[in-house]
Amino acid sequence: MSGTPSQLAASQGWRYGLMGLPLAFVALPLYVVLPNHYATTFGVPLATLGLVLLVARLLDALIDPLLGRWSDTLYQQGAPALLGRAAAACAVLGTGFYLLFFPQVHGSNALLVWATLCLMLTYAAYSFLSISHQSWGAMLGGNAHYRSRVVAWREGLGLVGVVVASVAPVALGLPATATLLGVALVAGWWAWTRAPRPCAPSKPEDPYPLRHTSDPHGAYSLWLPLSRPAFRALLAVFVVNGIASAIPATLMLFFVQDRLQAPTHAQPLFLGSYFVCAALAIPLWLRVVARMGLARTWLAGMVLSMAVFVWASVLGAGDTAAFVLVCALSGVALATDLTIPGALLAGVIADHGDRGRAEGAYFGWWNFVTKLNLALAAGVALPALAWLGYTPGARDAHALHTLTLAYCLLPCALKALAAGLLTTLMIRRSPCDDA
Repeated sequence: MSGTPSQLAASQGWRYGLMGLPLAFVALPLYVVLPNHYATTFGVPLATLGLVLLVARLLDALIDPLLGRWSDTLYQQGAPALLGRAAAACAVLGTGFYLLFFPQVHGSNALLVWATLCLMLTYAAYSFLSISHQSWGAMLGGNAHYRSRVVAWREGLGLVGVVVASVAPVALGLPATATLLGVALVAGWWAWTRAPRPCAPSKPEDPYPLRHTSDPHGAYSLWLPLSRPAFRALLAVFVVNGIASAIPATLMLFFVQDRLQAPTHAQPLFLGSYFVCAALAIPLWLRVVARMGLARTWLAGMVLSMAVFVWASVLGAGDTAAFVLVCALSGVALATDLTIPGALLAGVIADHGDRGRAEGAYFGWWNFVTKLNLALAAGVALPALAWLGYTPGARDAHALHTLTLAYCLLPCALKALAAGLLTTLMIRRSPCDDA
């Protein structure tokens, strides 16, 4: 693409964004269905299984920056080289997913080794595809509205993938789910090959030159993003806001079961309203971006999220209908978390003169932090709850008060901190940063 594009046609948007559907589709079964499948179907001990999953996920997060650097190298060889490796990664991802749910070995020890190896391959393929796909979108450039539309197509179709993945294992069964993933990966890759192709811009003068080398793909390139002040500022906001979002995601079922005492059949309604409203809100937030800019729109989403969780803190047993509305409004706020940060990151990359040469490195660190947020949320929130006296199934006032503080008010405090960082580090310093 040349110049500074400002309009993204729907025919271009879905071709780029369709790969987001299988990538989001595969994540839900891996994180939610797989542990239960191995425990109930194969009798694998929960403690040992948890250790395997933890190690695999930590290794997955640690290799993201390296995968990002490799993605940059492939992009320098041209789009066909990247798309060829992406096709191989799709094959590995689809095969690894199938083999995880249908292992070819027997016995607990053999199953654990099998699961560990398959998880590492599957996670690596998933991470490479995610980073490369995000990098492609950032390379398309454009103004704030264009960048937000690029991310919106990817994340919007990703939400479709999440909704389908939440239904498919129960409604269709695991064999059909694996087949559906394979079809979605093929369709996503095919559409990606026909998406708008980025062209590296003429190299601008680097406003933040590195002292020791001018080679944009030398040994330092893995650490290049962390040398950029604007990226560090955006990353600080992203980390705090990400933990604020990950904590209620980790604790939601506890809140629903113990605080609200909602029936089990209502749980899909909560999740469905959350994700469907997030998808429906994306076009509305894009209109706000056109008027307010990216950073201020993200700030508005944070304020809405805080207001919703303050309201949730006063709910009690039987308030199922009210909590459906809480989930719906939280989904509306979630839409800003899905679309705005990635668009801001694309702008940061362009402003630092790194577009077309280091997107993979940026998104490698970005995905590393995303996965670290999830790990920190579970690693901090769950032990803290236990230390403060809450146990699953508790009904006493002290335990429920502790659960409410952790689920509702702690995320509000973190969101407020993220909003303050966004205002101080980005909006006040660069009032026209997202023009």
